[in-house]
Amino acid sequence: MAVRAASGIRPLGLDTMVRLQRGRRSPGAPRRLTVPDGMTVPLGCDAVAVPAELGQQVLPRLPRVGCVYADEVRWWWIVPSDSDYALEWPAPAWYATGAVVPDAPVLPGLIYRPDDAVPYTPPIPLYLALCRLTNTTPTWSRSVTA
Repeated sequence: MAVRAASGIRPLGLDTMVRLQRGRRSPGAPRRLTVPDGMTVPLGCDAVAVPAELGQQVLPRLPRVGCVYADEVRWWWIVPSDSDYALEWPAPAWYATGAVVPDAPVLPGLIYRPDDAVPYTPPIPLYLALCRLTNTTPTWSRSVTA
């Protein structure tokens, strides 16, 4: 039995609205950060994104900085693949497997490039700097309860 609105127009069901919303998204190829020419990624490539204000505070705290990309909202740090293994990156950091930049109309631009041929920022110093700035206890220092 169909229910009709007072206007005589049949309202859309939830299934129909979900199908229409999914149809609006264009499933294009994922947009990835690419390392500059001449650089190698022997360990694969992921990225850690942080809000731009936080990125400016992280930069001077690192002993080595790899490729860093930025847009108006976030800074993106290139790290080796699987740098999220056994780590919970502190909020508001966001871990991007494969260095995929979601929903970006334009890819972030390169703002820092190291002198050598490796694009990585070491993930542990980056993680610790983010923990300190966000007042988060590192994963390995948290209490374990049974």
